[in-house]
Amino acid sequence: MLEVELLAAEALAKLGVLPADDVAVLRTRRPVVDAAFVEAVNQREETTNHDTAAFVDVVQERIGMPEGAWIHYGLTSSDVVDTALCSTLAEAMDIVIDDATKLRDALTRRAQESANIPIVGRTHGMHAEPTTYGAKFALFALQVQRDLERSRRARDAIAVGKLSGAVGTYSNIDPAVESYVCAALGLVAVPATQVIARDRHAEVLYACAALGTSMEAFALEVRHLARSEVGEAEEPFALGQKGSSAMPHKRNPVIAERLSGLARVLRGYLQAGLEDVALWHERDISHSSVERIVLPDALQLTVYMLRKATWLADGLVLHPERALKNLTEGSLGLVFSQSVLLALIESGMTRDDAYRIVQAAARATIEEQRNFRDVIESDDDVRLSNEVLARAFDLDRLLAHRGRFLDALTWRS
Repeated sequence: MLEVELLAAEALAKLGVLPADDVAVLRTRRPVVDAAFVEAVNQREETTNHDTAAFVDVVQERIGMPEGAWIHYGLTSSDVVDTALCSTLAEAMDIVIDDATKLRDALTRRAQESANIPIVGRTHGMHAEPTTYGAKFALFALQVQRDLERSRRARDAIAVGKLSGAVGTYSNIDPAVESYVCAALGLVAVPATQVIARDRHAEVLYACAALGTSMEAFALEVRHLARSEVGEAEEPFALGQKGSSAMPHKRNPVIAERLSGLARVLRGYLQAGLEDVALWHERDISHSSVERIVLPDALQLTVYMLRKATWLADGLVLHPERALKNLTEGSLGLVFSQSVLLALIESGMTRDDAYRIVQAAARATIEEQRNFRDVIESDDDVRLSNEVLARAFDLDRLLAHRGRFLDALTWRS
């Protein structure tokens, strides 16, 4: 806020509106914004009941008169507050983008490392067909990449400023001042009412909520794979860590659970941000109290979550042997049912007849706890050669295109 005030005065001096010598004094005597300065503003606000007015009073007093009188000349509070806030949010989004890039890259590394490790794919929580750990990591990396693109757009949307006066009509301030200040801060001057349109701030909150939801999706996958009955992945567990105060055997996915919970908070902040978009006429102040909570909290929470999610992605312990056992023995071979269905169709059966045969064999497999291939081979209606059956139950054949997931990670080295 102080920098916006000083830049505005410099612009007015360049236009010949303010004395150049006086404006030069403003910068040389600028107060240090420290805890004592903030406390002085807080104390002054007890009298003014207006935070920006209190800020201006303290700045003027610290600089001294007569030069201090030029602080806030021709401006309204929102010129300073909104421009400073947007500048701060743009810098915050730079941090978010940097940390989101690290998460994407961590997921990418894990995708490359585990591209050839098979694991059962699940739909509706049920065994479906084989996939790989690498495919899972790659798809999450692609989702974070889309979040990165959204975050960059949100950063561009919020990197704006306005110094156009009380209702945005430049009634007491030259538009050149706005251009000068925004250029100095790396912002784009935009048309506005008294305040910058809040759909821009909502877009920032959406970018945060989208990242949070992507992290939740990854965390939820970790939580499911870590279940005792599954055991295909495990959250890092530090030496000396305790999973339960009562049960020493527990190794709970607590960071993944934390990410799932905090994603809900980010979505709540987005809802609040969307509610801030509709303001009365050229402005009201209903958005201000909300933003003082949700904007700093959302940005800090997003960065915290990104760093925890990156830690989780980097350190996630995989259990390929358990995954292969679940894929083969655990599924009783049912993950190859579609391959058998297609082989029967190729042999001349109608699709419905083939489907009914395979469906019945699958039911017998489950009820009798026999291997699916044994059930198929003992079915008199199935007349497939050993060669055809071997191909139908060939895991490598089903995963022949696993490298395609890596091809989509265009940013990888």
